[in-house]
Amino acid sequence: MLTLYYTPNTCALASHIALIETDAIYELRRVDFATAQQRSPDYLALNPKGRVPALTTPQGVLTETPALLAYIAQTFPAANLAPLDDPFAFARVQEFNSYLCATLHVAHAHRMRGRRWVDDEAAIAAMQRKVPQSVGEGFALIESDMFVGPWVMGERYTICDPYLFTLAQWMEADGVDPARFPKLLDHRTRMKQRPSVLRAIAEEI
Repeated sequence: MLTLYYTPNTCALASHIALIETDAIYELRRVDFATAQQRSPDYLALNPKGRVPALTTPQGVLTETPALLAYIAQTFPAANLAPLDDPFAFARVQEFNSYLCATLHVAHAHRMRGRRWVDDEAAIAAMQRKVPQSVGEGFALIESDMFVGPWVMGERYTICDPYLFTLAQWMEADGVDPARFPKLLDHRTRMKQRPSVLRAIAEEI
């Protein structure tokens, strides 16, 4: 049995969508950030990072969205969510998801989680002011150089698509106008209509 630990409006949504796409049997466990459940002894025993998502599997616990997405694609190959038979193409999928995780999501986190990096209030405020620029530049690079279309990797829907969709939902809150990125805005609109996305969002409410 797979169990996904999640919090609404976080990047856990990407793995949730992918699980639905594969018809996997899974359970959801909500982690309540409002009561700091992510810092509770029980959750830290499961995931010492104190974050979501975390996925319990028969082999152990996995964290970090790119790892979860790759695991889901490889565990359920019939769902065809990644080019598993082509090492270079699969590396490109990993390259894209790594950029979302290590660059774009980090830029987004500067808006609410500046204390992860600094304690100085002026520095935190400066980081927050920078978010529209840094996040916007990340999406601009994806729009111009990384997004193939109609899906991230081209004609084939992959594990990159739910991850991009998840982060693209936060554009407006980050002070970024999605109209600047017509390809990404179209992708976000189509993803919102996908049954797996509608179900995942409904299950997380």
